[in-house]
Amino acid sequence: MALAYPPSDHLILRTEDDEQRFRNLMLEHQSMVFSIALRILGDRSMAEEAAQDVFLELHAKLSELASEAHVLYWLRRVTVHRSIDRIRRRQRQPEVAMDWNELPELPDSSTSSQGDPLLNRWLHQLVRSLPTVARTVVVLRYQEDMSPEEISQALDMPVATVKSHLQRSLRLLREKSSRVLR
Repeated sequence: MALAYPPSDHLILRTEDDEQRFRNLMLEHQSMVFSIALRILGDRSMAEEAAQDVFLELHAKLSELASEAHVLYWLRRVTVHRSIDRIRRRQRQPEVAMDWNELPELPDSSTSSQGDPLLNRWLHQLVRSLPTVARTVVVLRYQEDMSPEEISQALDMPVATVKSHLQRSLRLLREKSSRVLR
């Protein structure tokens, strides 16, 4: 005689619909997650690892995310946090630096297929030169087109701080670009 166990709160049985929803969400958002991680981390392999971590976490949390907007918000927020975690880990355990000129062109950027590829590479390098938090705010604002309020929520940071980071980052980018162009 088989014993029937009542379902427990800590054991969630996945249905085929859950698995299909996860697959669909992963296919729909994988380029965005990778792109955010790549822009923040500046390293392809670390960005791939961060994206993989984000989707593993999404798989575990999927039942808690009710709507598409919630999933998108959650993915951006977790991607930023996992990327920053990797930067902190890298600062504690530095690795050998890679020559940026050896990197292939960055994928899925709306401007990378337009205009001068050298200019695009130069702009990406300028953004990568920003400090971690400032770079993250710039990426979320101008790549992901998030408002300062949305960035504030994603980073648990006051809106005024987000705006300050944006202003300082843009000023710093202008200064760096003017030095190079002289």
